[in-house]
Amino acid sequence: MPGWTLPLKQIAMGWFVSKKKTLPVDWKQPMSSPGRDHFTKGFSIPELMSGGPSSPRPYFFNATPNKYHADAAKEISEKVQKFVDEAIDKIVQAIDLWRVQAKFKDWKVMAVCAIGTPGCLDGPKLKDLPPFAAWKGTKKNDKVYIAAVVNGMTNAWTEWQGKVMVPGLPLYPAFAAFPGPTAPPMPSLPMPLITMPSAMMAKVAVYTQVKKAMLDEFKENDLEDKVADKQHEAIFESIAMAAATNFLAWLPMQQVMAVLGKGPIPTFAPPYVPVGPVMAGDNVAAPGHTAA
Repeated sequence: MPGWTLPLKQIAMGWFVSKKKTLPVDWKQPMSSPGRDHFTKGFSIPELMSGGPSSPRPYFFNATPNKYHADAAKEISEKVQKFVDEAIDKIVQAIDLWRVQAKFKDWKVMAVCAIGTPGCLDGPKLKDLPPFAAWKGTKKNDKVYIAAVVNGMTNAWTEWQGKVMVPGLPLYPAFAAFPGPTAPPMPSLPMPLITMPSAMMAKVAVYTQVKKAMLDEFKENDLEDKVADKQHEAIFESIAMAAATNFLAWLPMQQVMAVLGKGPIPTFAPPYVPVGPVMAGDNVAAPGHTAA
């Protein structure tokens, strides 16, 4: 079963562009002397016009056709794009590793049904997995942004995971009437993960919630310079939009399967009662239930 396969980087870029962030920040074209004369005479015609129209490059718009405005927008866009793309790659890699290690535990198996209370889905914290754990950055500002993405995404994912439940799904048809005193471990029927709801689903499914989780972990005071024009919010929002969109698409595609259920058949009494339902059974908690 595919992991997070939507074009996340394109989604993030499109969302950031929709914020219409312009460089230089708060630029106002000088309309009166001496500012107007200084701006027009301080640059050559090619410098004034060679930047082209204001357009995303690919994240920030340039405020004027001035070559230096366009170059600044292009340079900073490339840096932001590199960070956002790397953040998305790390998120996808961490979740793929989480899928391999996640497991369901403490199910109650009653005849064909499996019941799991909130907290039955167990998995490692995203920040402890290699893609996130090894992502540190070298510059001070990079470390602040990386920590916000890693810790924010981890917190949102952990809250969703901690409230996942199994509402009596019919996963074990063979357990309705099993011919024996005890049903051995048998795999569950495949079932989309979305059928196992979480009271905290919005923490990952709603982009504003993911953005808030990152902002809560963002230590702006640790930056070398203050953030202008709330650019950090646009960065986190773009990452959050990509993550939330793919999470919603992933839930119905991700199959939960091969959860081994077992349990006793207390009514089994041959030859008078040769079959019976499993009662008060449980499951084998082994990794790989969401790996396929």
